[in-house]
Order: sequence, then structure tokens, then C-alpha cells
Amino acid sequence: MLLTLVLAFAAPIKPWLIQHAIDHYILIPNSKRLLQITLLMAAILFMESGLQFYTTYLTNWLGQSIIRDLRIKIYNHILKFRIKYFDNTPIGTLVTRAISDIETISDVFSEGVMVIFGDILQLTVVVLVMFLTDWRLALISLCSIPVLIIATYFFKKAIKAAFQDVRSQVAKLNAFVQEHLTGMSIVQIFNQEETELKKFTKINERHKQAHLQTVWIFSIFFPVVEMLSAVSLGLVIWWGSNGVLSGIVTLGNLVAFILYIYMLFRPIRQLADRFNTLQMGMVGSERVFRVLDTDERIDDSGIKNALEINGPASGGIEFKNVWFAYNDNQWVLKDISFKINDGELLAIVGATGAGKSSIINLLSRFYEINKGAIMIDGISSKEFTIESLRKSIAVVLQDVFLFSDSIINNITLGQENISREAVISAAKEVGIHDFIELLPGGYDFDVRERGGMLSTGQRQLIAFLRAYMYNPKILVLDEATSSVDSESENLIRQAMQRLTANRTSIIIAHRLSTIQAADKIMVMDHGKIAEMGNHTELIELNGIYKKLYEFSKLKESMTIG
Repeated sequence: MLLTLVLAFAAPIKPWLIQHAIDHYILIPNSKRLLQITLLMAAILFMESGLQFYTTYLTNWLGQSIIRDLRIKIYNHILKFRIKYFDNTPIGTLVTRAISDIETISDVFSEGVMVIFGDILQLTVVVLVMFLTDWRLALISLCSIPVLIIATYFFKKAIKAAFQDVRSQVAKLNAFVQEHLTGMSIVQIFNQEETELKKFTKINERHKQAHLQTVWIFSIFFPVVEMLSAVSLGLVIWWGSNGVLSGIVTLGNLVAFILYIYMLFRPIRQLADRFNTLQMGMVGSERVFRVLDTDERIDDSGIKNALEINGPASGGIEFKNVWFAYNDNQWVLKDISFKINDGELLAIVGATGAGKSSIINLLSRFYEINKGAIMIDGISSKEFTIESLRKSIAVVLQDVFLFSDSIINNITLGQENISREAVISAAKEVGIHDFIELLPGGYDFDVRERGGMLSTGQRQLIAFLRAYMYNPKILVLDEATSSVDSESENLIRQAMQRLTANRTSIIIAHRLSTIQAADKIMVMDHGKIAEMGNHTELIELNGIYKKLYEFSKLKESMTIG
């Protein structure tokens, strides 16, 4: 701010010195004084250059510091969103908010607000000096300004709407590319390359048209500014020349005003670019702050620590009359009630869409129940802090997600309190150390994006070890043995036995042969508990479970055949 003030007040000094030199040391020759004033102008020029360097550096430093803090703030905010928000929001849109939209805010500070402030201040100082020098020439110089103000007003409104369209098209473009790159295998399997290219071409064309709209607006505005600048300059030269001939205006004043006009209209022309930057930043900031203002966090008002309740081996679970819907009144779970004692193994089976996965989502509070209560160790899950609740529950999903990193980092997730020796020891206990050692680089093997360098079974094994390292009170396995080869399945079954020993566990499975030893088996049907009991009891019941079991045996025998 200080440097900007100094630069603004220093700007009119050079024209004033030139005016003084012409009137006093050229028209009335004085070479000694002329040399002195020339050296003074050179010193001022060097000073301005140095100040301009530091101003440019500091404004860019400010902009980068702001987006660093803002990116951390928005990413931290997004990390706490409930899963339902991500169900309804394209990931590409959030990427745009956190990356390119925030980048435009940086430009607001490095090339926008501070520079606009400096330009406006310089204009004010120049106009003030012009009136103090010769009010008549000043009025003639500014005669086109009212027209310029009107043109700038309409330009500002038009360019803001155009840039809103640009940012909207950028978000759509990012969302489309992110989604289709993620699902590229589906695109290629079904030979949809040409179809998706046509869709992309249409979105890209809309993006181009949005940008061309901004170019069209600038193409009109810049010539208007140039024309008005030329009109002011022509009037000043015409009237000032007559004034010099008639003796009411000095030659130095006329030359100074020609320079003042350039100093007046150059910032005005630049202000158009600044408005460009400012409007882009304003549109980007509106989108960023809309995300920051979004309150999609699950209530975390609990104060109890789930890890400290009744010791590390506990983990009793009870669902009491639980109702849940992802969308209002479209019930996925209907009046669900069941209880799992400490150390018991509950298996949940049922057709696709019966509500099995919803139960584990509610247990970890990824979604909030609509009615009823979920109790852990006899205490409502809402009374625990979210962090401690989720640390006490380890979940191994069917679709395992691994980050583009080493195996060791995917297991520890970067936690420094988990040593490499502890991971190796746990891998040996679970029975997967040999499999990891066979990989190039062993525990340092880079699995690439989403674990693409590993098979489905290998990813499952890594997920098992990751869960084991957390030593959870409650273990949840969601379809953990489906879609894997027989060799991996044997390793997974060994790991499952190790993980579920003396620990409250929930298994969701299609292969019913893997859950016959479960303490309880719960059969889900259309969001309700249809049957409950152990394997023998449910077979004797001759109901849904028996049909599922016989179908599963038939399917496995056909697979073996």
C-alpha cells in the first residue's frame, strides 16, 4: 500500500519537470540547470523502477499467500462434508473450485485490487496536478471522460455476465473430463469413443463461444477508449497550440499536458484488463465462497471418546427402530432393530438393494439416520466424536481404493506413529507378508492410481492389512471376498479369521459359504429384517436364507465346473 501511494504521487513529477525545463531552461537557455534537471529525472526514473519491482513482487507474494491459505481452508472444509454431498456434486466441479477458481482470486490481488487502487490513485493525482497547472487545459483534456464512464459501466456489466458463463463452462468441462477419464474402461468396452468425443466437442464448443463473447466485448471497448483518448489529445493540441501562439499557454504546459493525457488514458486502458481480472476473480470467489458457506457437515457435537469406552476389546452394537432414506420418504431401511454383543460376528445377506451397505454407512455416520438410534457399548453413536467413532470402526469395502503411492503409505496412510517394522510384523501375522515381498520393491512398490498395478484380490489384502493396523473395536467387511481369484480368496479367508478373532465384526457377503460360522446371520429384504439366526436355524426355517444358500452353492459349483 505504501509503495503504491509513493508511485502514484511520483507519476506526475516527470511531466512537471519537463514543463519546467522547457519553459525555464530551453526557451531561456541554461545548460547547467538543464543538466541538473535531466539528472534529477533520471534519478526519479531509477527510483520508480525499483519501487515498481518491489510493488510487483509484493502484490504477487500477497496473491500467492492468500490462495495458499484459501486452498487449505476449502480443502479442509470439503474433507468434513457428509458423503451425501459428494453423491450429488460432480467431483470435477469441486476440483475446479479448489484449483482454477481459487487461482483467479490470486490474480485479484496480484493484478487486480492493488493495481486498480494504484491506477485510480494515479489518475486522481494526475487530474489534480492538471487543474493546478492549467484548469482550462484540464477541462479540455477531461471532456471525453463522461462518455468513457458510461462506456465502462456497460462494459463492466457485460463482461461480468460473460465471465460467469466462462467459469460455468470450465466447471462443466472439468466435470466431464474427470468423470470420463475415470470411466474410460466402460467407454472403450462399449465402443463409445465416438459418441463421447461428440459430447466433449459440444461442451468444448460452448466453452469456446463463452470465451469469444468476452473477446467480442473487449474488441468493442478498447477502440472506444483509444478513440476518446485521441479526441482529448487532438482538442488539447488544437486549443493549446492557439494558446501558445496567443501567449495564454506556455509551450512547457502544452507538452506536459500531452504527457498527462497519455498518463490519464494509459491507466484507463489498463483498467479494462484489470476489470477483466477482477471480474474473473469475483466470479471465481463467488463459487469458492459458495462452497465455504455450504454447511454439509455431520453434527459433531459429541464429547465421548469411543476408543476409551469399556476398553479396546469391546464393541457391542445395537440398532433400535432405525429408519433411513437417502432421499426424503424413499425408505431404504425400515424400522431396523438388532443387537450384536461384544466379540460376535454378524453376517448380513440379501439381494442387491436390500439395504445391507446402508447399515454400515450409518454405523460409521457417513449418513445420518432419520429415526431411531444406533448404540455402541450402550451409548448413542451421536454422543461420540466423529473422529473417535471412525477410528474405532475399520471398514474393508468390495471396491478397495488405493492412492497412487507405495504399499507402505497406503497401509499407514502417512501416519508417522505407525512404523515400518509394525506393518511388516502385522503383515506376517495376517499372512500376506510373502505376497508383498514378491512385488518389485516390496513394501515400496508404487501401486499407481487407484491401485491399478494390483489385482482385485491383492488390493483386498492391502485393505485388510490397513484395517488390521488400526486395531479397531469393530470390523466391517463389505463383499470382501467377491470377485477375487481362488488363491487370493484363500489368503483373504486366512486374513479374515485373524481380523475377526475376539472382535465385534460385521460381514456382508454374497458367497454364503464364507459365513456359515457366523454367530448371527441377518437376512435383509426390501429394507427390512426378514430372518435372523445362525446358519443351522435359518436352514431349518426353510425361508429366504435357504433359497439364497442353495443358489449360492449352485453358482459356486458351476464356477468350479
